[in-house]
Amino acid sequence: MDRLAGLELFVRIVDRGSFSAAAADLGISRPVATATIKLLEERLGTRLLQRSTRHVQPTVEGEAYYRRCVTILADLEDADQAASGAVAGMLRVDVVGNLARTMLLPALPDFLARHPALTVHLGEGERFVDLVREGFDCVVRAGTLEDSDMVARRLGVMEEVTCASPAYLARHGVPRSPDRLDGHVMVGFVSSRTGQPLPLEFSVDGRVVEVTLPARVLVSAADTSAAAARLGLGLVQAPRHRFRDDLASGALVEVLAGFPPLPTPLSVLYPSSRQLSPRVRLFVAWLVDTIGPALADGSLR
Repeated sequence: MDRLAGLELFVRIVDRGSFSAAAADLGISRPVATATIKLLEERLGTRLLQRSTRHVQPTVEGEAYYRRCVTILADLEDADQAASGAVAGMLRVDVVGNLARTMLLPALPDFLARHPALTVHLGEGERFVDLVREGFDCVVRAGTLEDSDMVARRLGVMEEVTCASPAYLARHGVPRSPDRLDGHVMVGFVSSRTGQPLPLEFSVDGRVVEVTLPARVLVSAADTSAAAARLGLGLVQAPRHRFRDDLASGALVEVLAGFPPLPTPLSVLYPSSRQLSPRVRLFVAWLVDTIGPALADGSLR
């Protein structure tokens, strides 16, 4: 393995905290990765990584070397882009829920056509991932963000609705106001942070009212929540774009429209602790220019 590839491997090992994960990312074997780092440490005359049975982390010298390597590799990628006029490589993005399918994929062909040397790996999850440790370049997340060491760029807000199936409404009646929900149930969406069902949220006279109803079904995935609502298992709240087809077909009916949940912010996040590569800068700028206006003009709600 050449010197540059060795630097890329070292950075990947630190990011992933694992020789095996880094080797898999780069398409090499674990023994090759181990031998390469051993030669690198011998050449430098210092130990760069501390190994344990579960985790790998940099030494003090390794942390300083890592920061320099990240800058060097990013500068090299910038230089390659300037010389060739093209951005290349793998871009790893994690997107909350089904937003990858409903929001990003429809617009992605145009992005890939503009940048034929880029490959995009889309992951879908409900939990808040550790970007660097799990190998993602950036994530798209909905909701109010907690303080973190990541940079967040707001893309816009998504209009939220409260829905139920016709079968559910036939059994329980059509709710008229948030304070008259006795006898109603909800599909309990379990928070990945608290492990508890999230309350329903309503805007009433300029203030937000939270209501927790009984739930016969608890779920932890947005698609499952929507499926449970279609089966008449309870009231559900989600961004309007998720239920657009269901509302159009009549599979779900909007209720309590006069008391809407607060709109949900949508943001893209990336690490603040390292220099952004050109491909990440390009992707973030594309998200801001493409998804943001679609949310603002209502074409993607």
